[in-house]
Amino acid sequence: MDCELEELEFLRKRCSFSLRQALSLGQNDPAKNKSVGTMFQSADLPQNISKEDFEARLPALREELLDAQHKLQENKDFAVVIVMAGLDGAGKGAAISRLYEWMDTRYLFCNAYPEKRSEEEKLRPRMWRYWRDLPARGEVSVVLGSWYQKPLGNYVYGKTDDDGLERQLSAINRFERMLTHENVLLLKFWFTLPTDEQKKRLDGLKGFKSHRHYFQEWTNLDNHRKAQLAGEKAAIHTSTGYAPWVVIPSQDPEYRDLAMGETIADAITRKLEDGKSIPNSAPAVVSGISKTSAVDAIDLSATLSKDDYKQQLEHWQDRVAQLMDKKRFQKRSLVCVFQGNDAAGKGGAIRRLTRSMDPRTYKVYPIAAPSEEENLHPYLWRFWRRIPKKGHAAIFDRSWYERILVERIEGFCSESDWLRAYNEINFFESDLTNEGVILCKFWLAISEEEQLRRFKAREETAYKNYKITEEDWRNRLKWQEYSIAAGDMVDRTSTRNAPWTLVASEDKRYARIKVLKTVCQTLEKALDKGK
Repeated sequence: MDCELEELEFLRKRCSFSLRQALSLGQNDPAKNKSVGTMFQSADLPQNISKEDFEARLPALREELLDAQHKLQENKDFAVVIVMAGLDGAGKGAAISRLYEWMDTRYLFCNAYPEKRSEEEKLRPRMWRYWRDLPARGEVSVVLGSWYQKPLGNYVYGKTDDDGLERQLSAINRFERMLTHENVLLLKFWFTLPTDEQKKRLDGLKGFKSHRHYFQEWTNLDNHRKAQLAGEKAAIHTSTGYAPWVVIPSQDPEYRDLAMGETIADAITRKLEDGKSIPNSAPAVVSGISKTSAVDAIDLSATLSKDDYKQQLEHWQDRVAQLMDKKRFQKRSLVCVFQGNDAAGKGGAIRRLTRSMDPRTYKVYPIAAPSEEENLHPYLWRFWRRIPKKGHAAIFDRSWYERILVERIEGFCSESDWLRAYNEINFFESDLTNEGVILCKFWLAISEEEQLRRFKAREETAYKNYKITEEDWRNRLKWQEYSIAAGDMVDRTSTRNAPWTLVASEDKRYARIKVLKTVCQTLEKALDKGK
């Protein structure tokens, strides 16, 4: 294979993504080599678009929105319901105003529901007011203060516990599934802000009583953390293949509105063209809008000297052995997941981790394409079969995350399959941790340039030839697509009970110590709880 020709082709294709890469340069690193323990981390990174770019894209967006809306009205094949949710001060009201400016208001309706029901509404079941206002086919309805408002508000105020919230979210799932089966295209937007930005905005509105009707008290600054937690729980339970949540970073109003508008236009256009109920192809990313994800923001400059490496390697390997020998570990088990860019050093990190383990107590599973037998079973079947018993460890060199990485990008599964996989994986990992499994998830990251250097080294070194394949070179041509998928993965599946640890792997020594140290710290924390 002519690697130079492959690289030239890669560079040619890469040029179309220059805007997104430019936005990634010079970012501060809020996720710098830390565990990412909450969902949608990329929404807290600066997401901006210049005034010039916004104005350049706006005419095409408005034309596409109107064209889609008029075709929808003419065909009357389905209705559109747009749910607006998120934090106070994030600009939900302003975003709705934009839609009224950009779309045909004859077929666009907004239904805003206060937390307190009217006397008429109190005489009927709680969901009655939403049923009453459902749009007819051919119409678009925007919902502010939706069926999520009461369950999430009660959870924030402590009126509902986890079990109660889950029951209510399950009922919402049934309602939304029914809507999609009844020819409703359901788009759900969660508008988010970093805490400091929300405080700045709400402080600026303190003197304007007229703005209070836009706010829901449970999402205000005092409840910021609880509201984000409630939003995460809602995303885990109700971001489905037929109605996924789309998170809208709202620091930059023009980015926010363009992201929302392009997602709506794309969703309606796609459903008009092929009738599919899946609204968008990238659940946490708005198609066509450049976005810096937590994966993009990893600081790859971290290094470790050879002397420090030798000293720390021995220390942390000994510590792994000590922790797994503890009596308390016999009531637990350990699962480590390794994902990352090709040639990022997953195998080397795994070997350093297992070197101090008792070979009788662990097994490494290199995950490749599913076998014929595995394809005859539900997707997670082959991973459930590899979960270790108590007192043992399982190390996954690639894992169940291949569905939302390789299978998504290469088309090995349907769009609905990988869209619903986020929730299935979150529930799977929740089942594991609830049953005492200690879970560590690592994303090992390198730059495109470092990957090319390592690929060439593998080709030139006889004993490393087996590590480089034609498929590796083909995947390299899709670097940007895999980067977006990895960002979605971290956004959608980094939860408090199963966080991702993002590891800078340009320096292999640093990456190996980071992995060992994280495993030890996770084991220590879990075993100290004595659960």
